[in-house]
Amino acid sequence: MGDDSEWMKLPVDQKCEHKLWKARLSGYEEALKIFQKIKDEKSPEWSKYLGLIKKFVTDSNAVVQLKGLEAALVYVENAHVAGKTTGEVVSGVVSKVFNQPKAKAKELGIEICLMYIEIEKGEAVQEELLKGLDNKNPKIIVACIETLRKALSEFGSKIILLKPIIKVLPKLFESREKAVRDEAKLIAVEIYRWIRDALRPPLQNINSVQLKELEEEWVKLPTGAPKPSRFLRSQQELEAKLEQQQSAGGDAEGGGDDGDEVPQIDAYELLEAVEILSKLPKDFYDKIEAKKWQERKEALEAVEVLVKNPKLEAGDYVDLVKALKKVVGKDTNVMLVALAAKCLTGLAVGLRKKFGQYAGHVVPTILEKFKEKKPQVVQALQEAIDAIFLTTTLQNISEDVLAVMDNKNPTIKQQTSLFIARSFRHCTASTLPKSLLKPFCAALLKHINDSAPEVRDAAFEALGTALKVVGEKAVNPFLNDVDKLKLDKIKECSEKVELIHGKKAVLAADKKESKPVPGRTAASGAAGDKDTKDISAPKPGPLKKAPASKAGGPPKKGKPAAPGGTGSAGTKNKKGLETKEIVEPELSIEVCEEKASAVLPATCIQLLDSSNWKERLACMEEFQKAVELMDRTEMPCQALVRMLAKKPGWKETNFQVMQMKLHIVALIAQKGNFSKTSAQIVLDGLVDKIGDVKCGNNAKEAMTAIAEACMLPWTAEQVMSMAFSQKNPKNQSETLNWLSNAIKEFGFSGLNVKAFISNVKTALAATNPAVRTSAITLLGVMYLYVGPSLRMFFEDEKPALLSQIDAEFEKMQGQSPPAPTRGISKHSTSGTDEGEDGDEPDDGGNDVVDLLPRTEISDKITSELVSKIGDKNWKIRKEGLDEVAGIINEAKFIQPNIGELPTALKGRLNDSNKILVQQTLNILQQLAVAMGPNIKQHVKNLGIPIITVLGDSKNNVRAAALATVNAWAEQTGMKEWLEGEDLSEELKKENPFLRQELLGWLAEKLPTLRSTPTDLILCVPHLYSCLEDRNGDVRKKAQDALPFFMMHLGYEKMAKATGKLKPTSKDQVLAMLEKAKANMPAKPAAPAKGTSKPMGGSAPAKFQPASAPVEDSLSNTVEPKQDPKKAKALGVSSKAKSAQGKKVPSKTSLKEDEDKSGPIFIVVPNGKEQRMKDEKGLKVLKWNFTTPRDEYIEQLKTQMSSCVAKWLQDEMFHSDFQHHNKALAVMVDHLESEKEGVIGCLDLILKWLTLRFFDTNTSVLMKTLEYLKLLFTLLSEEEYHLTENEASSFIPYLILKVGEPKDVIRKDVRAILNRMCLIYPASKLFPFIMEGTKSKNSKQRAECLEELGCLVESYGMNVCQPTPGKALKEIAIHIGDRDNAVRNAALNTIVTVYNVHGDQVFKLIGTLSEKDMSMLEERIKRSAKRPSAAPIKQLEEKPQRSQNISSNANVLRRGPTEDMSSKLNQARSMSGHPEAAQMVRREFQLDLDEIENDNGTVRCEMPELVQHKLDDIFEPVLIPEPKIRAVSPHFDDMHSNTASTINFIISQVASGDINTSIQALTQIDEVLRQEDKAEAMSGHIDQFLIATFMQLRLIYNTHMADEKLEKDEIIKLYSCIIGNMISLFQIESLAREASTGVLKDLMHGLITLMLDSRIEDLEEGQQVIRSVNLLVVKVLEKSDQTNILSALLVLLQDSLLATASSPKFSELVMKCLWRMVRLLPETINSINLDRILLDIHVFMKVFPKEKLKQCKSEFPIRTLKTLLHTLCKLKGPKILDHLTMIDNKNESELEAHLCRMMKHSMDQTGSKSDKETEKGASRIDEKSSKAKVNDFLAEIFKKIGSKENTKEGLAELYEYKKKYSDADIEPFLKNSSQFFQSYVERGLRVIEMEREGKSRIPPSTGISPQMEVTCVPAPTSTMSSIGNTNGEEVGPSVYLERLKILRQRCGLDNTKQDDRPPLTSLLSKPAVPTVASSTDMLHSKLSQLRESREQHQHSDLDSNQTHSSGTVTTSSSSTANIDDLKKRLERIKSSRK
Repeated sequence: MGDDSEWMKLPVDQKCEHKLWKARLSGYEEALKIFQKIKDEKSPEWSKYLGLIKKFVTDSNAVVQLKGLEAALVYVENAHVAGKTTGEVVSGVVSKVFNQPKAKAKELGIEICLMYIEIEKGEAVQEELLKGLDNKNPKIIVACIETLRKALSEFGSKIILLKPIIKVLPKLFESREKAVRDEAKLIAVEIYRWIRDALRPPLQNINSVQLKELEEEWVKLPTGAPKPSRFLRSQQELEAKLEQQQSAGGDAEGGGDDGDEVPQIDAYELLEAVEILSKLPKDFYDKIEAKKWQERKEALEAVEVLVKNPKLEAGDYVDLVKALKKVVGKDTNVMLVALAAKCLTGLAVGLRKKFGQYAGHVVPTILEKFKEKKPQVVQALQEAIDAIFLTTTLQNISEDVLAVMDNKNPTIKQQTSLFIARSFRHCTASTLPKSLLKPFCAALLKHINDSAPEVRDAAFEALGTALKVVGEKAVNPFLNDVDKLKLDKIKECSEKVELIHGKKAVLAADKKESKPVPGRTAASGAAGDKDTKDISAPKPGPLKKAPASKAGGPPKKGKPAAPGGTGSAGTKNKKGLETKEIVEPELSIEVCEEKASAVLPATCIQLLDSSNWKERLACMEEFQKAVELMDRTEMPCQALVRMLAKKPGWKETNFQVMQMKLHIVALIAQKGNFSKTSAQIVLDGLVDKIGDVKCGNNAKEAMTAIAEACMLPWTAEQVMSMAFSQKNPKNQSETLNWLSNAIKEFGFSGLNVKAFISNVKTALAATNPAVRTSAITLLGVMYLYVGPSLRMFFEDEKPALLSQIDAEFEKMQGQSPPAPTRGISKHSTSGTDEGEDGDEPDDGGNDVVDLLPRTEISDKITSELVSKIGDKNWKIRKEGLDEVAGIINEAKFIQPNIGELPTALKGRLNDSNKILVQQTLNILQQLAVAMGPNIKQHVKNLGIPIITVLGDSKNNVRAAALATVNAWAEQTGMKEWLEGEDLSEELKKENPFLRQELLGWLAEKLPTLRSTPTDLILCVPHLYSCLEDRNGDVRKKAQDALPFFMMHLGYEKMAKATGKLKPTSKDQVLAMLEKAKANMPAKPAAPAKGTSKPMGGSAPAKFQPASAPVEDSLSNTVEPKQDPKKAKALGVSSKAKSAQGKKVPSKTSLKEDEDKSGPIFIVVPNGKEQRMKDEKGLKVLKWNFTTPRDEYIEQLKTQMSSCVAKWLQDEMFHSDFQHHNKALAVMVDHLESEKEGVIGCLDLILKWLTLRFFDTNTSVLMKTLEYLKLLFTLLSEEEYHLTENEASSFIPYLILKVGEPKDVIRKDVRAILNRMCLIYPASKLFPFIMEGTKSKNSKQRAECLEELGCLVESYGMNVCQPTPGKALKEIAIHIGDRDNAVRNAALNTIVTVYNVHGDQVFKLIGTLSEKDMSMLEERIKRSAKRPSAAPIKQLEEKPQRSQNISSNANVLRRGPTEDMSSKLNQARSMSGHPEAAQMVRREFQLDLDEIENDNGTVRCEMPELVQHKLDDIFEPVLIPEPKIRAVSPHFDDMHSNTASTINFIISQVASGDINTSIQALTQIDEVLRQEDKAEAMSGHIDQFLIATFMQLRLIYNTHMADEKLEKDEIIKLYSCIIGNMISLFQIESLAREASTGVLKDLMHGLITLMLDSRIEDLEEGQQVIRSVNLLVVKVLEKSDQTNILSALLVLLQDSLLATASSPKFSELVMKCLWRMVRLLPETINSINLDRILLDIHVFMKVFPKEKLKQCKSEFPIRTLKTLLHTLCKLKGPKILDHLTMIDNKNESELEAHLCRMMKHSMDQTGSKSDKETEKGASRIDEKSSKAKVNDFLAEIFKKIGSKENTKEGLAELYEYKKKYSDADIEPFLKNSSQFFQSYVERGLRVIEMEREGKSRIPPSTGISPQMEVTCVPAPTSTMSSIGNTNGEEVGPSVYLERLKILRQRCGLDNTKQDDRPPLTSLLSKPAVPTVASSTDMLHSKLSQLRESREQHQHSDLDSNQTHSSGTVTTSSSSTANIDDLKKRLERIKSSRK
């Protein structure tokens, strides 16, 4: 202990440095106490610790350090010298505090940093924090960023320098630490809040994902300008002002000022300046003078690169600018001129204002250079001069510009005028003064008469812009000599102009323009028009009259009060008006004379200043007549009043003249558009005459007229200030009288009480009694509107005067203010006006309480005073309270900011000394009155403690407390008291006094309310306990209060709340409720009383507005739902009912249902789809979280607001769980009645229910599950299917609850999952549950495993996703789980699979540990079930669980993603449930890319999916009969499973494993071959084609490149694919389902395959290519013609655009198009021409004619022309009606082209023969016998038909056609097949190309077979084209024949080939030469069976459907194939084991 005593004696500062930690701890604690006590910030005591503060924060002991930090914080806050320690302390905090694990330490550290900033040391702090960002410890970096962020958030961007922070941001985003990146993101969001888009350029290079996240956060930020919430010491007054403004309701004008503060930051400011002068090439100045232009160009290019930097460092650019100027001015090479201009632009942009000094030198040169006509030069010069203009002012360059205006060159004149126009746009009325405008207008006026039209137009534009910027008033004087036509042109230009300076200028301009142009309507409109002249008026004129503005608002406004302040009062009123205020600049006397002479008789103007009064009188009479006759729009008010004010003006001595004069002023004000500028001219004179006995009344009349025109608030303020700035008492008293009257006439709205009170006080102090009397009368009138609070301002007047005032007030007592009779048009909306000061909202006259000047007393609430109030000695406490009372008394009205006073007073409310408690209560009462409605914010921290005092045992204390509570409630209304749980907590306390007082108070207050917050229900349980309280008084009060609670909550709610009572209590309470129910209707009258009270004129009137929102918000609305304060009105049942009760006091009306009668879910069309789109597009957060964060809840709330009834939403998002239960009860009630609504909001309901899963309250959870069961039952009845979005945002959270400890909940959840399968496919549910097995909660794992077992049992193996193998492996893992229940569940699940699936299970689960395997085998043995039982069980169970819905589920699954399937298919698939269908995506679509690029191990596992079907697939091949049945296990199992199976198999087609893919294709082929089964593929065609071309792409990109792969395998796969496709495209109905996009990709894949040279090199390659050829022909013929044509056009466009694409590719696409063109005559009617023409239009837009002509090949343009020509030929002029889908036809070359063609064809029909003759084609001699010709042609066609002579025949035919161009070969072709026709045509075209010397496409293209003979024709499905020459239907014999062939191929029939003649005999005679059969190869390597082409023609149709397509082998018997395959599959399996 010795040690201890040692250090304990030391002084504090030494203890702080002691090496013992305890000593330091004690030292810091004592230091803290000392620091708190030192009151003087300059006390010498502080200096002792100067050197120690760093040690305080860097102490090595964490506990001690915490105390040290606390002490340091107090030191920094209070010590004057603290600033000196900034660097070392902050550095200490950064290095030693921010790395501490304790959060408290970090918080204190941050607080210290912020405090240093507050004491003006921001820069030093920031410097240290930025150094901290380089620290290696991420914790420190994070804390530094956080501190910077908080500092910025609190102090704003003016204090915290953003530039250095932004500089390091990119580095922070690259940090490896996530915490650092996250914090960087937060600070970036905060910075963005302050500077908005200026932050984008510095961050453009960060990671795109991060940038995207930031963008998302930025979008969420509120758009309002941020304001600092904390201020530097020097700015504390500003803080006070802000507080004051906030309390008063937001500052209209101040807000504007602050708003400007934020966007000041310009991205330019944040950029680093670059120094470029030193980087100029050394020889730049020599080169720029060089003779060779190339050298000069190099020099300029070097500069151009440098000046591209967005910000340049200032420097001496004189030489550089001179050099560039010289190039611009003198260089002969225009390219260099443009380049130099660009360099100047760069300099101007990069230097901004710093370039201004050079502007004068450069501008004339550039303007002169505009003589150049080249557009690129002109553009560069324009950009340069525009950039330069921004660096200087118009004033500075005006001389240079004006000098150029006289140039003779029209281009220079034109460009200069245009430049002036552009420059004006940047100006405002103030930066374009008269002095500047005059010379420019003069010069431009010369130009509008120029001979060159372009010069004239440019001048008009410039004048129009000037007009827009400064308004007509300013420009008109210069336009006097302009004729009307030109004037109109100028105005027209002005209307088109858009100003750069945005709204203000535009606004002003609009207002100005609106004045002369439109004819004014009603007089009231006119009056309204005068109220706005606030923007520009003050600047030019009226401010000369200082007195005018003297008495305006308080001095804090920089602007004089007259125009500025009233502007805000006036402009707000425009809400009610359509008219705009007239803003009028002050005109010079000359202009006025000019204007007046235009409208007044000449004599009148001459006699104005005549010395003879009679002449003056006559003149006035004329003046009056003229004014009376004048039209409002033509009346130049300002000019007229100036004439009246002209000498002798208001000094007129003759009273008759004067009276006339005043009357005329009134007339002008009433009849004209009278602005404040005009008013300012006359008001002085009027005030001067108001006291005149003879003229006074006229003066008042004129003033009233002006008040109507310019608004009373403004006029009154002007008049008052003028009256009191002069000495004449008569004038003063009469002004006051006029004002008293005016207030009665106009109403009090918008008047500024503060401004008048100072004048009234002056008047009351006047020596003249008349002035005093008038002032008192005025006060009386004001009292009517303001109420008793007015007296407070005059309490310090002399008692005699005060008694007079009181007497006046007494007279007014009980009177209500008269309704305004004047100015109504403007004041109609005055309820929402803002007071003059812009500080407070002024709810009409009533809310005057907010106009009262409030004093800021927070500075008087010093810490000493607070510590006094908390002192131990009661006397000192009393002193403190007395001081407070004194402060409040003295201040009268105070601002809401009262520092720490609330806490101090709260402490006194439970003072042991009851006298002090009472004194505190009195102070609080005073406080309520002094603070007014703003006391609201203290209800929770001070009001509720007052209620606690109601429990005091002393009667007088309780009475005082009650009085105080009432005084508060009068100010705040009841809402604040009833919200939250505070009141119910008070009622809960078992204090009899408290209970009876509180219940008594509520019984008094509740009946006066029209609505109450929902939280009132929280009091009910305690109310019930009060009903059974031991204390009789409490029971009585509770019974009294009961009816009023019921009035607001309704009987049902109250009765429901008894549910938790004991049975005996419940009965008693229910009996009381019944009784109360009977009494309830008597009460509704009470509210009327209550509400009328504040309305009456007396005391409470002034508070009325404050309480209105709560108590009376409904009294003005008939329907509670329309209430402006929606939230309050619709909060709960109670609200409405009480309102209703008041309307119709009948029992039923008080029931809650009235309010809630509407639907609870509102159906919003497409609402759900939109929400899903938003979520997909990441516009909203994806519903994915571990625990729900606030932003999710807020987002859901927002989304619900549009489709859930407001009152229900309030319940759903209430903080109290009972409200959730209530919401669920309501939802259950409405479930049946609102099915549509429920389905429309289902996604939101499910999301809300997921939130309930996170509630801890069991009752809510049970209710939720109950609701879900009902909901899912309803959905399955409605045959609704969950969308992917709904499922993924709900199921994972439901599965969490499977693991609940309570059995009953688990059971419910399982039941729900069971029902889920009825509305969501089990196979999709499976992966979610699978995910649940990974939970840490063992119960959840076990339950999920069991559920998986049930799914497999009910739905078979198909549910196991992604593959049974994968799924079972994952399940098997759990056999080894620690938890016994999980192990059992896993075993049971696998046993279930075993029962369904047999021994194959062991293969699927892969290898297990011995222990696990033995457990499993044991379990299987025990489960007595043998696999044989499984199918039966399956069949029994399936119907129960799934039959009714599965069919729908699958219909849905294939659901239509819009373009993918034809409308027909959509109709078919939508039969289930349309809106759900829209959203369902195809199963396989999710992982397409993954499949395609996947070459990992997964491949090996794919076959497992269909493993168990293999035997069925292959065995039957040997015996034809079972073959058909064999399919049934797949597809007939149940209709329900068809679609999912097909989906499943299709998804395997794209597998990376060749065998899997082949198997899948085999199965699909099997389906396609059977007519009755093929239909099952409907709806899956796109899906199948996508899978197929993905497989093609995979082969092309991956397999072909894979050395290891057998090429035979690939050929085999190709064969299967092509075979399948041919089968598919035989079936026309299916082929037509393929959509455009898919066809495009398919064609792309097929053509790419044809061009694949690697294939040709293979042995069977040619075969493949030929087959593809055939397939392409099939696709072209059978697909939906519109889709395929469209696809080909798009493909052609893409291939021509793609540089990488080979020309051959495009050529093949074009050949396909030619084929289509030939098919057009047959197909034209089935084609959607509009769509095709749209595609052609798009094509021509991408490839205009010129661009197409530039193509190397002329094919594209010829193809296009041919297509269009054919369409024209077929459709004729009607084709022009099909351009409907093209938006802007005039842009389209297409229309013009079609028109030309039509015209051409019309001409041709007229003179066809002549034209042919002209062409020199000798016509066939008509006489030559037709027979000869026919023989000749027959011979040729015979040759073409024979294999050997085909070429020769074609050549002959070509020659023949050339010779006899109009020979008719049609009859010969007509009898032949389509294929033969196209073959002939193609042959001819080839020959033509050869003859014309065009290079021929080499045969390797793969399409050459088509061009030559080797092409295989494509038989159509009806076989009519080739199979039958006459195009008749084919008879059954053909099919029999075909069957024979098939049987033979499959080794089932030994029929010899000779037996086939019937088939051949059916073939056409001129058959196309036979070719080596393409599909032979296709169907395996059975190429030995090659047959003649004819046979192939038929067999092709089916042969490719035989199974062989999947099972390709080399041997001729397919049995061998299958064995081989099986062996290979066995090999794969064994290798996997």
